Amino acid sequence: MPTRLSGLDAFFLYLETPTMHLHVGSVLLLDPATAPGGTVTRDDVAAYVAARLHLAPPFRRRLAPVPLRLDHPVWVEDADFDVDFHVRRASLPPPGGRAELAEVTGDVMSRGIDRSRPLWELYVVDGLADGRVALVTKTHHAAVDGISGVELATALLQREPDASPPPPERVWEPEPAPPELLLLLQAGAKLVTRPWEAVRVGRQALDALADVLRLREDGGEPGPGRSPPPPAPFGAPMTVLNGAIGPHRRVALTQIPLARVKDVKNRLGGTVNDVVLAAAAGALRRFLAARGERLDRPLVAMVPISVRRRDQRGAPGNHLSVMLVALPVDEADPVIRLRRVRTGTSGAKEQHGALGAHTLQQIAEIAPGALQSLAARLYTRTRGADRHRPIWNVVVSNVPGPRSRLYCAGARLEAMYPLGPVHEMCGLNVTLFSYAGTVHVGLNADRDLLPDVEAVADAFVDAVEELAEAGECG
Repeated sequence: MPTRLSGLDAFFLYLETPTMHLHVGSVLLLDPATAPGGTVTRDDVAAYVAARLHLAPPFRRRLAPVPLRLDHPVWVEDADFDVDFHVRRASLPPPGGRAELAEVTGDVMSRGIDRSRPLWELYVVDGLADGRVALVTKTHHAAVDGISGVELATALLQREPDASPPPPERVWEPEPAPPELLLLLQAGAKLVTRPWEAVRVGRQALDALADVLRLREDGGEPGPGRSPPPPAPFGAPMTVLNGAIGPHRRVALTQIPLARVKDVKNRLGGTVNDVVLAAAAGALRRFLAARGERLDRPLVAMVPISVRRRDQRGAPGNHLSVMLVALPVDEADPVIRLRRVRTGTSGAKEQHGALGAHTLQQIAEIAPGALQSLAARLYTRTRGADRHRPIWNVVVSNVPGPRSRLYCAGARLEAMYPLGPVHEMCGLNVTLFSYAGTVHVGLNADRDLLPDVEAVADAFVDAVEELAEAGECG
C-alpha cells in the first residue's frame, strides 16, 4: 500500500536546496579476507544487496507527488527498480588511505539524490591499502533517521560470513501506483480539517512555549537541585563554523575505543553522551583557538534525540526531536567542562520535555510544503545565514550500534563511520556510531567554511584522551 510521508519526513524534502543536501551517509570498511575468494567486487555487492532487498522495503520505494502539491508525497514501489543504478563503483589510486577515502566520500556527499528513483546510493570503493574495500552510502533523510538507518543497515548485514538471508515470503511484484485522482481526493478531504487542526496545534504550541519560558525564568539562577536553562534560540555566537554554505563537502573520519569513553564516564560521572559532548567542546576549543577565535562564551550544539517507541522499531522515516546544549569552550579545565555539560544536558532535557517532540511533529505536519520550499530557497539564495546569529553552532549526534561483529558479502565489517547532513547556518556535523567496541566518528563539513575539518577530528581524539588522563589523575 502507498504510504504518505509524515510532516517531519516531508520537511527534509521541502528544505533541501542546491547547496543543502539532506541525506545521511556512512562509510563501511570491509576486510575481504573472509569473503569467497578473498575479494569483494562491485558486482558481488550488487548481487548481495539484491538478495536482501526484501529485508529493507524502503530501498525499493520512490516518491510520488500529490497533484497540485496539496499534500505531502507518498511512497510507492518502484516498478522500474534497477539495483545497478543504485550500486556503483569508485576507485582510489592504490594504496589509498583514510584521507583519500574521506576525499571520495566528500565528493559523494556533495551531490544530491535523484528523486525520481528510490532515495539511496551505494558506492563500492576499491584501491585501498591491504586490499580493503569501502562502501560509501547515502540515503535521504526523508526515508531514515539515525535509528532506522542502523536498523536497515543491520538487516542487510550478516552475523556470520557465510550466512544466507531468510527467503522472502513471496516473489516481489511492485504494486501499481495510486491514481492521481485518488491522491487528489484524499488531499482534498484532509484540507477540510486542516484549519481546525492548525488552531489546535497552535494552541498546543503556545502552551508549550509558555512552559519553556517559565522553565527559563525559573532556571535563570541555578541553585541546589536546579539545572540551568538550555541556550536560547539564535543565542549562539558567530564563529568560523557558521554562515551560508555551498554545495561541496569535506569529510574526516576517526575513531576512539568505546572502553576509553566508558572509563571517563565511570571515573568522572555523567553518561556516554555527556562525555561525547564534553569531548566535542574540548575539540572545538582547540580548533577555534588555533584559528584565533574568541573563547569567552559557550558554543551551542544541536543534539538529535530519538523519540521512537518500541512499537515503531523497524518503521521507516523519522521519529526524532532535538535539544540545544551549551558546549563550554570557554572552560580550560576538562573536568569542569564535563561537569558543565552534565548540568546543561539536564536542563536541556527538561525543556525538551516541556516543548514536546509530538508538538514539533504536528507543526511540521500542518506547515504548507510549498511555503517551506520557497522559504528555504529564498534563504539560501540571499545567503541569509550570513546575516544573523545562528540557532546552533554545530550538530553532535551519537547513535548506538551493534556490539557483535558483522559481515557484508562475506567480508568482515571493520568500521562503520556515520555522516549527518550539513545545514545552512551550521557548517559542521559530528556523528558518532559505536560498533564492536569502537566509537567511529564521521565529520561532514562545508568545504568553504571548514576546509581543514581533519584538524577537528584530530582534536576530538585528543580531547577524549585529555578527559581520560584527567580521570586517571583524579
